[in-house]
This record gives sequence, C-alpha cells and structure tokens, in this order.
Amino acid sequence: MLRLFVRLVRRPLLPAVRLWRRNIQLRVVAATLLISLSVVLALGFVVIAQVSKGLLDAKEEAAQSQAAGGFAVAQEKANTPATVDGPDATDNKVGRDASTWMNSLVKQLASGGQTAFEVVALGAGTGEQPQPGAQGVRGARASGNVDPTASVPLSLRRAVNHATGTFKTFSEIRYTSGADQKEPEPALVVGKRLTDINGDPYDLYYLFPLTQEEESLNLVKSTIATAGLFVVVLLSGIAWLVVRQVVSPVRMAAGIAERLSAGRLQERMKVTGEDDIARLGEAFNKMAQNLQNKIQQLEELSRMQRRFVSDVSHELRTPLTTVRMAADVIHDARVDFDPVTARSAELLAGQLDRFESLLADLLEISRFDAGAAALEAEPIDLREVVRRVIDGAEPLAEHKGTRIRVLGDSQPVIAEADSRRVERVLRNLVVNAVEHGEGRDVVVRLASAGGAVAVAVRDYGVGLKPGEATRVFNRFWRADPARARTTGGTGLGLSIAVEDARLHGGWLQAWGEPGGGSQFRLTLPRTADEPLRGSPIPLEPEDSRANRARAAADAAAASGSAAERQTADPGDRSPIPPRSPVAGATSVPADPTALPGNGARVVARPAEQAQQEDRADGR
Repeated sequence: MLRLFVRLVRRPLLPAVRLWRRNIQLRVVAATLLISLSVVLALGFVVIAQVSKGLLDAKEEAAQSQAAGGFAVAQEKANTPATVDGPDATDNKVGRDASTWMNSLVKQLASGGQTAFEVVALGAGTGEQPQPGAQGVRGARASGNVDPTASVPLSLRRAVNHATGTFKTFSEIRYTSGADQKEPEPALVVGKRLTDINGDPYDLYYLFPLTQEEESLNLVKSTIATAGLFVVVLLSGIAWLVVRQVVSPVRMAAGIAERLSAGRLQERMKVTGEDDIARLGEAFNKMAQNLQNKIQQLEELSRMQRRFVSDVSHELRTPLTTVRMAADVIHDARVDFDPVTARSAELLAGQLDRFESLLADLLEISRFDAGAAALEAEPIDLREVVRRVIDGAEPLAEHKGTRIRVLGDSQPVIAEADSRRVERVLRNLVVNAVEHGEGRDVVVRLASAGGAVAVAVRDYGVGLKPGEATRVFNRFWRADPARARTTGGTGLGLSIAVEDARLHGGWLQAWGEPGGGSQFRLTLPRTADEPLRGSPIPLEPEDSRANRARAAADAAAASGSAAERQTADPGDRSPIPPRSPVAGATSVPADPTALPGNGARVVARPAEQAQQEDRADGR
C-alpha cells in the first residue's frame, strides 16, 4: 500500500521532475528566485526590527516625559495648601473628599492629552480592593471609557505597589462595553505611586496608545513587501534573460551535435559577435568541419577497402575455378605419377580448398563491414542445429579420438534466429573444441531461462592463457603461430561467429584456464530484438579449478562444523548454520556478469603445471 501510494503521488510529479532535470534555465531562475527571496526576507526583517525599535524608543521617551510632567502636576495639586476663596477654589482641599478630588484630577490630567493618552487612577493594592487599614481612594477611575483593571497589567500594579519610582510596560487598552465600544489597541503604560490630598497612597497610570506607531510599522511592512516582491520578480526576469543568452547557444550546440551524430554532417552553428559564446560557436563549427572531413576520409578509405576486398574476391573466382578444374584433373590422375608428384597434387587440392574457404570468409567479412548482412530470423529448435553440427564434426572427432556429449537437450530450446548463421557459429565452436581438445571429451550444453537461450561448448584441452579470452575473436589471431591447423582453418571463423552473434543481438564469449580447457558460450535472445539481461549458463563452468577448490573448501568447512557439533555441548548452538557444499550444485538461472564486451575470467595456472608454460597451445 505504501509503494502504491508513493507511485500515485509520483506519477503527476514526473513531468515536472523531468522538466527540472532537463532545463538548466529553469533551475538557474528558480535558484535566483529562492536566493533573492531569502535576501529580501532577511533584509525586511532587519529593517522592520530597526524601524520598530526606533518607533518604540521614541514613543517611550516621549511617554516618559509626558508621564513625568503629569505625575509632578498631580503630586503638586495634592500638596497645595488649603484656601477658602479665590479662582482655584475648585481645587482646594476645603469641602472636598479624596474621591471627588481624584475624579477631578483624572479629568483634568486627561483633558490635556486630546486622545494622545488616557489616565487611570487605582487605589493602593494589587486590585480594586485597598490594602487593610488603608484610607483614601477606594476605587478605580479612568478617562475615555477605559477599563482600568483590564488595561493595567497586574504585574505592573504589583511593581508600583512594592517599590518607588516610575515603571512602564507594554499592554493593551481595553474599553468598557457600550454602543461605541472600541477594539483593544496596543499601548505603553507608565505608572507611579503617589499620595492624595489626605496623604494616602494611590497609583496613577498614563496609557499611551501605539496606534500611530502600529500604522507606521504596517506601512513600512507593506512597502518592504511590495518592494521585495518587485525586486524578486525583477531579479528573476533578469536571471531569465541573462541565462537565456548563455543557454540558447548551448541548446543550439546540443541540437546540432545530435543532428551531427545522426549523420547530418553539414550542420553548423550561427555565430554572431566576438564574445566567448561566439568563440565557442566558431570552435564548434571548426570541430564539426574537421570531423566531417575525417569521417568522409574514413568512409572513402573504408569504401575503397571494401571494394578492394570484394573486387579481389570476385576477380579471383574465375582463375580459381580454372585452377580448381586443372587441379581436380591432376588429382584424379595422381596414381599414374611418381610419389613426389602425387603428393604435390594432393597438397595442391588441399590448399585450393583452403583458398576457396578463405575467399568465402573474406566475402562474408566484407558484408559485415559494409553493413549489408541480413538476418533471416525464424523460430528454430537449437537442438536440431546442434545435432546437424555434431553429425558434421563426427569424422574429425573420430580421427582425434574425441567423444562429443550433449547436455540439456531433453526439452525444446526455441529461439527466433537465423538457422544458417547459428549453425555456422556452432560448427566453428565445436570444430575448434575438437581440434584443441587433445582427444578428451567435448561437452555441448543447452539451456533456456527467461528471455534468453544459450549453447556452451566445453573442452578440456590446452585452454587459454590470461588475456587470450578477449583476443581470441580477433581476425587471423592465433595463440601459437607455430601450431599447425589440422582442419585448414582461415583464421576468420571466430571473427565471423562473433559478428553473427551481434547480428542476432546476442553475445559470444570465451573462458579458459591454462591446461584446464576452455568454454565458449553463445547467448541469444529468445525473441528477436529483445535485449539480453543475462545468460542461463555461467561463463565459467562448474568443473573449473576455482569452483572445484571452492567446493572442496566448503565441504571441508561443513565436515569440520559437523565434527565440532558432535564433540561440543549439546546445549551449545551456533546462531549461523554452516554452508552446504556446492559440489554438484546446479547453475544459476542467469549470469549477471555476462555483459557484452566483458572479458572472460581466466584462472592462473597452478604451480604443479608450471613446466607446461613453454608448451605451444591456444587457438
């Protein structure tokens, strides 16, 4: 379920991911957008913090100055001597109690603010209730419909009640309920402990709204956000234009390179200006021109070589036919010749046979080189092809004293292939195995698994030296040039065989060890044009020295573990079971190391056979 969910989530994102991976211009613009956005955000936070700090510092300074003046006026009024007449009779202590005087004081102090601040007076104590035994103001008074107890924080009231001096804090001004009730607004609250006309303590607070500062800060934020968005969009557009000037020539070069690789060698870049991009375009055009000239020269040389091989092969057929007719006449009449002349007639007939085979192989190689080789694939049973090959190689095997055994032919091995070419490959492999097998058995193994079929030819002859498994398919290559060819080979058989395997989309690979024989494996796709992912037969046979040594070591380890279990405490159990011997184990269903062009694994010769190093062997 989790895998299904991940697949459903990834499916709509695949086009975007593919576009992100393939479009460098998009990645650069996106990176520029993210970086510029990060810079603008960081700069905005710094500017807003500085502006906010500056506004609050200025507000605090002005508020403290205004509150200090109000506290001085309030205390001065409380300390004014009593009079009975005069213009200030309303402020005199005569005939007035503390509550009336406090109401008049709050109204008088708030009248000078004109909505710039509000005044709140609270009785001594942390709340509305006065301290036990305290006299004087017993309630809370405020101007402008301010809720005194909700607007003044309890922490500030405690600080004012327990210490002397002026205290300040940030809070919210809350208003009492009514028809025109205002929303709470931030404010700076400044408070101090004073005494009334009777000398009793009370708390006086100034509440300075921060509405203007908040509006100014919001204006700064909106301005920075607008300017930042404009800067980010502008930088993204600039990055798009700048990257486009660099990416467009690169895209043009990539498109022209693809067309060049497709064979359109006349394609060139358009070069304008004298900058670095123009120099790159000129260098690219020069490279394309030189590449076109070299390819044309190589094509002409290859065409001349193919024509030469084809012409020579065809032109030699007519005189070869005449020589063949004359040689046949001489060979038929050799019984009337003296022994030396008769032997010469036999040698002439044999070399003519080899010459005809060489011409046929040269013509076949020229078809591969020219790309004219055609594959006539049809469903075939490889068992029938192997039987025909073995029937043809029986005379040579009897002459060599070799027995050819076939394994894995109990079930049909069907594949879409060209029967003639597959038979030619297998005939070459079987004949080579008989010739180099030194009279020992030759094993032909067939297998099929998944989408692949394979035929392996194993001999136990001289084998291959290290490094020879990759060179054995070279044209005219021989492991020992002094070794004579008993079957009259031309040296092109394995080269043609590997070309036939590639034409099928298959593999032809070799493995060998000195003195331990060799194995050639042909792997073909079960269906034409199907890619190969492995081979049903391992390239290194099970009876190689390395596998036998590994099997013996595993068997010894298993027997040793069994002996230890017999002598050990029955209650002692190893958490890891011993490995079972691999002797006689079946081959793996696919060989993950069987890749095209992968060299065979060659096992070094053991010390007991070091004396055979000077012996002539190989293909």
